[in-house]
Amino acid sequence: MSVRARPTSPHLQIYRWTVTMAMSIIHRATGIANYGGMALLAIWLVAAAIGQDALTSVNYIYGSWFGQLVLFGFTWSLVHHMCGGLRHFVWDFAVMMEPGQRDKMAWATLGASVAITLLIWTVFVWMA
Repeated sequence: MSVRARPTSPHLQIYRWTVTMAMSIIHRATGIANYGGMALLAIWLVAAAIGQDALTSVNYIYGSWFGQLVLFGFTWSLVHHMCGGLRHFVWDFAVMMEPGQRDKMAWATLGASVAITLLIWTVFVWMA
C-alpha cells in the first residue's frame, strides 16, 4: 500500500505579508489588550471607592513614567480598536473593498489611531 502525497495547506511562508493582514492581527491584539486596560480602570475605581490612601497609591503608580507609558498604550489600543471597528463597519456595506482601497483604509486606520491618541494625550497634558 503506497502513501499518496497529500496537498499541504497554505501557511505564512506562502502568503505575501500585507498591511490588511497586519491590521487584522493588531485589531485582535488590541481587543485582548483592552481587557488588561479595563482591569487598570477597575483597579483605579476600586481604589477610589476604598479611600484616599488607596487612591493616592494607585495614582502614584499610574503617574510614574512607566504607568504613563502603559496608559498611553492603553489609549492607543482603545482608539485603534475603535478605528478598526469603524473600518469593518464600512466594509459591511461592501464599500472600499477594492485591493488598493483596502490597503488605504488599513493605513488610514493606523494613521488615525496614532493621530487621535496623540490629540487625546496633548489635550490631557494641556488640561492637567
